[in-house]
Amino acid sequence: MTTTGEEHATALGGPWWWARWRSAVLDVGLAVASAVECGVEGVPFARDAGIPDAAGVVFGVLAGSVLVLRRKWPIAVVLVAIAITPAWMGFLMGIVGLYTLAASELPRRIIGSLAGMQLVGTLIVTFVRVRQGVAQGDWTMGDWFVPFASLATSIGLTAPPLLLGLYVGARRRLMESLRERADSLERELQLLAERAEERAEWARNEERTRIAREMHDVVAHRVSLMVVHAAALQAVARKDPEKAVRNAALVGDMGRQALTELREMLGVLRTGGAAVRRDSVPLVAVGVAAAAAASRVVDDEGVADGPCLSDLDVLVGQSAAAGMVVDLSVEGETRSYAARIERTAFRVVQEALTNVHKHAAGAKTHVRLAHRVSEIAMQVENEPPPELMSASSARLPSGGNGLVGMRERVVALGGVFVSGPTDAGGFRVSAVIPAS
Repeated sequence: MTTTGEEHATALGGPWWWARWRSAVLDVGLAVASAVECGVEGVPFARDAGIPDAAGVVFGVLAGSVLVLRRKWPIAVVLVAIAITPAWMGFLMGIVGLYTLAASELPRRIIGSLAGMQLVGTLIVTFVRVRQGVAQGDWTMGDWFVPFASLATSIGLTAPPLLLGLYVGARRRLMESLRERADSLERELQLLAERAEERAEWARNEERTRIAREMHDVVAHRVSLMVVHAAALQAVARKDPEKAVRNAALVGDMGRQALTELREMLGVLRTGGAAVRRDSVPLVAVGVAAAAAASRVVDDEGVADGPCLSDLDVLVGQSAAAGMVVDLSVEGETRSYAARIERTAFRVVQEALTNVHKHAAGAKTHVRLAHRVSEIAMQVENEPPPELMSASSARLPSGGNGLVGMRERVVALGGVFVSGPTDAGGFRVSAVIPAS
């Protein structure tokens, strides 16, 4: 199983400079073997040097024990091995030390220099030893044997550990690079997952806002008119029964229209999420599916029939039937636009008239629609409401989301939305939407 760099670092932990306990045990074992070898080889060295055998053994044991430092100071180990080469001892220490040096992170020039020194030292010592053996008659070979034996021995003791150390060092660096890359990819994947979750949360919030905006547009206008007509019905119920009947009929018609639009929207939501079972998937998936279905009501042009600019006459007529004095004027050549543009323009006018019913009942209102070359502009401006109507207008609740919803719709299409009170004491809502 592949481990990451953090897990690898956590798994490490040995005494002193060792990364693992098994590395410490290995180095101590190699140092003991090297000390035994050098101690044994110290006996002939002491006899050749004319010193006591015990001194040669002690010298060999101390020199061979330096191998325990190979991971911390590989240069020192190789230098000691080169230094005791003339004594014809430390072969194990030289091989292991050169391997450790080649596998380390030291510069290549240092590794090459020390390897060359060991090669030359071994070559010289071997050459002298073999030549002495030939001169003493121990070997009866030709003149070619001395250089051949010297060169073969020096290369055999130097090249294999050097090449193996270089290979192991390169492989170790490659594994470290791959481990670091795996850690980096893991962090990137975690960051991408967090960003994806943020985007998903943003999308869910956005869909909730859009659904709430559409529901507000569908319900607020008609319910406001129903409240206005109900108030008028209450006022004229005894004085003018015929007018009360007409107002009651209008309230019923508006209620049925509001219910029809609500059923259409909820039907699309139910159809879009019918294939999603709440007991088989997380609740988040259900919400996303419902939001996606609801967005079709807002974005798709053919899923559900939405209002368009040709319905403005009916919209103005409904407000007029509720007692509002509304003046509609259209400038420019009438033409059709994309469904989203016409729907947004209609909702702006609808919400503006709803606000007049809520906050300025009885005020005269001017609705202006202008078809321009590359844009469509609309403006709804009401005059100050009559003082007698101010009390009735205060009874209509307001959620404070009407102007925000209009602005969001217009800005989403790249348009400009402006609203605010007029100098005369009324209120004006203006919007300009690009035609494409």
